[in-house]
Amino acid sequence: MTTQLGASAAAVRAHEELFSYWSGLRRQGRLPARADIDPAGFKRLLPTVSLIQVAGEPRDYRLRLAGTGLYGVYGREITGERLREIYNAPAAEYWRRELDQVVEERRPRAGYHSMAWRGAAHISLLWLRLPLASNGRDVDLILGYDAVLAPIGESFSGIRAA
Repeated sequence: MTTQLGASAAAVRAHEELFSYWSGLRRQGRLPARADIDPAGFKRLLPTVSLIQVAGEPRDYRLRLAGTGLYGVYGREITGERLREIYNAPAAEYWRRELDQVVEERRPRAGYHSMAWRGAAHISLLWLRLPLASNGRDVDLILGYDAVLAPIGESFSGIRAA
């Protein structure tokens, strides 16, 4: 698979931009809260931004918000859905482990995830997950950003040939 080098570099810059924004909101070691976030501060990234709600014990995750650009990646609306409703079992477990680490360590995480589980091995996500905490300590939301990487000339309509 050949991905556009420029797209990969742009994805890294977008990650750096959002991380810098989030980091600038931290005060005296306290995590920022959702109330601290102003989407105007990263407006160009909004199409693939998500807010992931941390819920209950055992811990579960629900997409409280999924940007409009994620519709093309997933082929449907995922706002309001839990991991098990979005992903197959192995992919849901991958995300559960990653999000659990964000919650437990109270630290950002980044990675690379193939959409092969959805039959779209030609699409990958360079992702970033940033912890948010209403009380400054206990993570109750996770701010996500997904940079979509695909082969040259590939669109992200979510429509696949039968």
